[in-house]
Amino acid sequence: MEKTLTDATLCFVLRGPEVLLARKARYIGEGLWNGYGGGIEEGDASPEEATIRELAEECGVIGTLNDLEKIAIVDFNNTKSDGKKFTCRVHTYLLPIWSGQPRETEEMLEPTWFHRDALPLGEMMLADRYWVPRIFKESPFYAQVWYGPKQQTLLKDVEFSELKKYLRTGI
Repeated sequence: MEKTLTDATLCFVLRGPEVLLARKARYIGEGLWNGYGGGIEEGDASPEEATIRELAEECGVIGTLNDLEKIAIVDFNNTKSDGKKFTCRVHTYLLPIWSGQPRETEEMLEPTWFHRDALPLGEMMLADRYWVPRIFKESPFYAQVWYGPKQQTLLKDVEFSELKKYLRTGI
């Protein structure tokens, strides 16, 4: 069964020049390195609240809304196996100030620190090699990704544009 998610968050926890990644334990991207996040659920007042909740659930890291730095909005234009299309907007954040001890959970395995200039891009989702390195080097941006079924193929090049105004809740 293919999951259809339309609004999600993704957060990269920072420790100096390092970023915390973990291997996804299930669903799309299973076994691949990723930041922490997930769907915006009913009861989440904002993408930021969803991000803070997901961090606590997936790795035990505690952050505050004021410490989140929105760095990107990425629209993943997905094609399902039956040919139907849907877009998932992912609000992407950096978290340089946090507390707790990162831990493995049933959703995210092997939490590991990587230098932001030496990310395991070959073991991440296909489009990540194009847009993830940019979050550490550039001003906030908007990107569009086009994936084939089960996010196994990129249908075209990732497109980028600069966010003209830094917005905490999206465009």
